[in-house]
Amino acid sequence: MTPEARHVPSRIFWGIASFQVMAMFRRGLFYSFLSIYLRFYLGLSVTETTLFATLPMLFNVICQTYVWGGVSDRRQLRRTLIVWGELLAGIGTILVWYLHTLAGVGQAAGYVIILGLAVVEIFWSMSNVGWSALISDVYGIEDRGAVQGRLTSVGGLGRILGIWIGGLLYDGMGLRYEGWGFQEGVLFFIASGAMVVSVLPMLLVPEGGIGKGDEAPETPPPEAEAGTRAAFILFLWAMVFINFGRNSIAVIMSQYLALDSGLALAGGMISHVVNMQSVAVIGAGLMVGHLAGKYGHRRVLIWGTWAAAASLVILAGVEGLAWMFAANFIRGVSEALITASAYALASVLIPPERRGRGFGLFNATFFLSWGLAGTFISGPVIDGCMALGVTEVSAYQAAFMAAAVVTAVGMGLLLKVGPAATGSR
Repeated sequence: MTPEARHVPSRIFWGIASFQVMAMFRRGLFYSFLSIYLRFYLGLSVTETTLFATLPMLFNVICQTYVWGGVSDRRQLRRTLIVWGELLAGIGTILVWYLHTLAGVGQAAGYVIILGLAVVEIFWSMSNVGWSALISDVYGIEDRGAVQGRLTSVGGLGRILGIWIGGLLYDGMGLRYEGWGFQEGVLFFIASGAMVVSVLPMLLVPEGGIGKGDEAPETPPPEAEAGTRAAFILFLWAMVFINFGRNSIAVIMSQYLALDSGLALAGGMISHVVNMQSVAVIGAGLMVGHLAGKYGHRRVLIWGTWAAAASLVILAGVEGLAWMFAANFIRGVSEALITASAYALASVLIPPERRGRGFGLFNATFFLSWGLAGTFISGPVIDGCMALGVTEVSAYQAAFMAAAVVTAVGMGLLLKVGPAATGSR
């Protein structure tokens, strides 16, 4: 029986969904305020703060593509990689906190966190590649976009809770100093606990993989296979620019909101602004399946990219708290549309027997963008502008505009990936 013909029990979806909630909870809890801690408490520059995403994501992508993707394909392991990845990453997170306290308070402690998280990402990359391949193993082509949209939506609930708790604990609910939650280890311990707990729902989920009893996919003629490969490569390049553009501001967004010369928001209000994106993700995630069914995943991806570029232009050109809420809402809509529709298109272009490596490459366009784009786009733009005497607020706004331009380039490449190549519209 092929994956496309299977009836998928609801317990499998809720097992995967529960894992997604916990994963997004710990990401929102931990990463939404880490850049503020590195920048304003440990004293790193803007570009240096982006390294906490760049170096770990490089380790993640290399291991996904060249280690765990191959293991997943050869052994057809999915759930096993997820379980071991989360457990080992949870242990590693505690060790990172302990080692950074030994370095004292200052830049050295910041680099201990950056390098420590790079090692932890080796284990998280096991979970990432297993997760991506598992969904395509379990769900048919016609269901993957809608399932990803629903998973993105329920993940938004976990992210809201994580960001809210992170904002409260960053300064000990206003009773402690700024950075208390990281320095004393509270946020490290909660994030680690979330990883361990996230393993439990996976017990409801099958191992995944393409078993011997499954029907082998029909072998396409060489020219068709070459055409699909070329379309996939062009699609990957489009996603590189789209993700690098929209995610180049991920690390600096909370810093911008906290600027003394700007809005000067405290941790609690920052969590509300950032969570507007999560609220939008929930609503848009539930709509993706309907939109894709009516208009096609390719068209939905184009709409999501336009929304991402529009949000960046708003951030670059307009100041004020109300506009920050509006821009983050639009960012949330774009995130849901892009995440679900891009995954669905990738699942069509990647052969079932190469899902481990194929999704490793696809995931790389996102994971690298979360850090590398900040290090080479937003960080240098901000630091360079301030070195030239530009105000802090204007320097950050210049980075937002640069991000919009990069996203627009990705849009141009995406339009060259024809509907026929992806079986979409």
